Amino acid sequence: MALVLLNGIVYVPAGNSQQGPKQILRMGYKVGDIVTLDPHRATAGQDRIVVEAVFNGLLRYEPGNMTTGAIEPDLAKSIPKPTILQDGRQQWTFNLRQGVMCHPYEGNPAYELTSEDVVYSLKRGADPKFSSYSGDYDGMTFESADKYTVKITLEKPLSSLLFLGKFAGAGGLIVCKKPLEEKGSEWFKTHPVGTGPFMFEKYIPKNKVVLVGNKNYYRGKPHLELFEFYLIPDLSARELGLQTGELDVISGLNEQAWVEKMRKIPGILVDLPAANEPMVMHFNMFKPPLNLLKVRQAIAYALDRNQFIVFWGKEMATPVYSVIPAEFCPGGLTKKEVAENGLLYEFDPAKAKQLLTEAGYPNGFTLTVNASTIANYIEPWTLIEQQLKKIGITLVLNPCDHATYHTLIRKDSNPLVLYNGGRENADVFLTHYYHSDSIVSTGKRPNINFSHIGAVDADGDGTIDSIDDLIEAARREVDAKKQINLWKEAQIKLLRYLASYPINYLKCTLARKDYVDWGYKLKLVQNFPKPNENTRILSK
Repeated sequence: MALVLLNGIVYVPAGNSQQGPKQILRMGYKVGDIVTLDPHRATAGQDRIVVEAVFNGLLRYEPGNMTTGAIEPDLAKSIPKPTILQDGRQQWTFNLRQGVMCHPYEGNPAYELTSEDVVYSLKRGADPKFSSYSGDYDGMTFESADKYTVKITLEKPLSSLLFLGKFAGAGGLIVCKKPLEEKGSEWFKTHPVGTGPFMFEKYIPKNKVVLVGNKNYYRGKPHLELFEFYLIPDLSARELGLQTGELDVISGLNEQAWVEKMRKIPGILVDLPAANEPMVMHFNMFKPPLNLLKVRQAIAYALDRNQFIVFWGKEMATPVYSVIPAEFCPGGLTKKEVAENGLLYEFDPAKAKQLLTEAGYPNGFTLTVNASTIANYIEPWTLIEQQLKKIGITLVLNPCDHATYHTLIRKDSNPLVLYNGGRENADVFLTHYYHSDSIVSTGKRPNINFSHIGAVDADGDGTIDSIDDLIEAARREVDAKKQINLWKEAQIKLLRYLASYPINYLKCTLARKDYVDWGYKLKLVQNFPKPNENTRILSK
């Protein structure tokens, strides 16, 4: 039985619950296509699910647990301790596991990963020409001491809290040198070659990515023979596939009603792991009238966090008051801390209208935004549209698929940007979202600074406003308490400038057949759970 979507695309899984190899995991995910499977460029959720199954880092987070203290060795034998060189630089020495094999590719056999591959990969991850994460590796040099030893030297020392997370995913995932040099980065976008538990087999645009179990995986042969990752933006099609047995796991809707509906279906379990992915609305201060602080304040006072929680459901959503969720990351601001600084921007439509009048827009104005059509984007966009309409601001939504949305917002197309994405610590959150180097399109290392903070006069006093100095001071600080205080100071400034408006974070919602065993506990995830070597299909 095929899954037929409204747009006419047919999704035909490789087997069903009665046919084909037993150890196949078929996942249906909520987007229409991937963007890239190059781990140094992959930022969208669907891309990260695939690349984190194909690649390893020197370190990794414990499966299912993205909390700060859950980092463990991966390609490295152990977590190193830093040393301070005579000239004041800091050095970390990684001893690599021996016998880790790069996947075979297009007629080329598997070969052993060595320090040559690791150094090549780290240099590439630090190069803005090839990496969306290059800013994480400023001031670092990478060298091979011998075949299985890599030394990373920092011009300015970092605390373990900041350093280790950079090598446990994202730009720290290790690519294999030979296929990249032979085939090039464009080929690598859709033919990833790594060392992980699953190997790339094929990609069918707007349909699926197929990975096969890596029998030579250094942690042991995966239970799964195949991981089939279906790109199915239509929720009804995903639900149908799960109920008929054509899919084993699906991404769900971040609403309480959907969770309750799926819980009533025999043989289906619903998982709600926490997701360190706050939904934040960024104001593009480069685009009038959002260059005016009073306009941004008016929008903030027009938004009601409580309505978002009621819409999603109390089991599904938790309000956040700073871009760094205090619940998950050291350095986040609690509601009490934000209130003490008078920066809650609690719902007050009368004040919002007054501010618009003072800004010169008594009758409001119109904004047109590109809006991703996946549920956890289009639905908050719709709620924001309704709330802003009450103060005279007309929001025109231009629907687009999720991959296109990510492309467009990185081209600086939107005056308002909704973005939910997890980062491993406060430094990465602040660097990616708010350092001037990370400004989309024009930054030295363009990333996701959609607000243009660091290049605009945010408060209207005639000078450029930036938090670069606080980000960099916190990065240099090795005293944890002082480091946390600097992160908090930076976020208070951001709220005063109103570069962005934190809304809430959602639980990750997924439904699975009761025979799917992830092989680990789901505590805190980013984007979505990923299969690993311990994931398996139990007896049906």
